[in-house]
Formats: sequence, C-alpha cells, structure tokens
Amino acid sequence: MTAFGKALPRLAELVPGVRRLVAPNPSLMTGPGTNTYLLGAAEITVLDPGPALPEHVDAIIAAAGAPIRQIVVTHTHPDHSPATRLLAERTGAVRIGLPAPTGRHQDRTFRPDREPADGAQIAVGHDRLEAVHTPGHASNHVCYRHTGLDWLFTGDHVIEGSTVVIDPPDGNMQAYLDSLARCRDLDCALLAPGHGDLIREPRRVIDWIIAHRLERETKVLEALRRHPDRSAADLVPKVYADVAAHLFPVAERSLLAHLEKLAGEGRARQHDDGRWRPA
Repeated sequence: MTAFGKALPRLAELVPGVRRLVAPNPSLMTGPGTNTYLLGAAEITVLDPGPALPEHVDAIIAAAGAPIRQIVVTHTHPDHSPATRLLAERTGAVRIGLPAPTGRHQDRTFRPDREPADGAQIAVGHDRLEAVHTPGHASNHVCYRHTGLDWLFTGDHVIEGSTVVIDPPDGNMQAYLDSLARCRDLDCALLAPGHGDLIREPRRVIDWIIAHRLERETKVLEALRRHPDRSAADLVPKVYADVAAHLFPVAERSLLAHLEKLAGEGRARQHDDGRWRPA
C-alpha cells in the first residue's frame, strides 16, 4: 500500500475528445477523488460518473456541453457508479455495465440497460470502447480500451500512486493477478485510472504491482510458518510492518485475499474457528 500521487485539477482536457472531471470525494481510499471521464464532442459518453453527489452530477452536465448519450461503468463500488441513476434521470442516457454482485459495498441502484460481454464494442463518436473483463478488485469489474487512442480506462483495477484493496468474498486475489497479466499483455499506450493521474508506462507499472503482490504473498506464507494457528488480524502486523497501524483494518482485507489464494493452491488452510496455518 503506497501513497497517492499529486492533487489533480478539477476539470482537465487530456487530449481532444477526452476530459477528466474529478469528483469532490477525496479520501484515504479515493485519493484526490474519483475520476469521471467525458468522451466525445458532439455526443458525450460518461465513464464512471462517481458517487451520487448532486453537485458532481451538475458539474458533469455543465462540462459536457453536448448531449450525454451513454453512461459506462467499470464496477459498482459506491465511489464509481451511484451517480448513474441521477445522471440518467436528467439526460435519458443509456446505462452500460455489469450489475452489482451480492455482498457489501455494492451500488444496488445501478440498473444497466446493456451488459457488455468481454470484447464487446461500444461506439464513442468515430471510435470505440472495447470491454475487457477484469475481475479481481470486484467480480464485475470491466476495463475499457479506447481503440482510437489505444488507452485503457482501468477504473480501480490499476490506479496511480497506490495499490488497491482486494476485499473477499467479492474480491479475489488470483483473479486480480490474472486480470493484471491480461491488461499488461494488451500493451496499451497509456492507462487512464479511476483515481490519480494518467499512467504513461503501463507495462512497468503493472509488472511492479504483480511483483509487489507476490512479494506480499511470500511474507504471508512466511508469517504463517513462523506463527501458525493465527487469525488474519493477528498476521497483519507481521505481514504489513511497513504500513501505518491505522491502515491495518484495510490491509487485513487484502491479507485475507492472499490467504484464500494460498488455500486454493493447497499451501494454507483455515480452521473452523477462523485461524490459519500452512498446509
């Protein structure tokens, strides 16, 4: 877990036809705030409208300067999709994304009109967004590759300046690592994340995230061997000694995801009382 990068301007044109509007929801988990992207010129596609803040919805409509025809969502965590309902009510835009899975921290108000299959093409002006299914951070997470720019809009799959939390049971560490490898192999020119600034060296950054996760996994296994029959909470200070104590509850979620991955590989097992030991 690392620190987010610099603060971002509220509204910025990244290239002609792509603008970024940062939602006013800065926090430990969201960094400067959730990035909402406005794609197109004569007609607008909004990608990740963010939290259900009326002032942010007003800002999206004001910044669009043209009819909003589509709202595309990477996943249904509360900082990414809830504004869809408000924006669709005011604009009549088509809602595109995968429905919310069961479990906590999901936006039940998101009701997609279209559910993009892996590889589906979404017209954006003269260009297209290609849906790339990337489960891991969330089971319904989708990245979108802009075919004209060769940019990948990554939502929370890859963010700038920080690593993301993998929160079981919906979050899955093995699926996350597999999806990271898939994004790396797309070899896109640039990543446009859901939090933070543009990422201009995609392969280097993704390789670092994969290496960081596997290094953390090694620490989890070493901690299990030295301290068997402990709970995930007991293991956090041993595995995340480099992290401030107030972040331990967040770190525990990703540690649990590592333990579940190790269990799936037959390298760890859990007692009925929740304690873990090496297999």
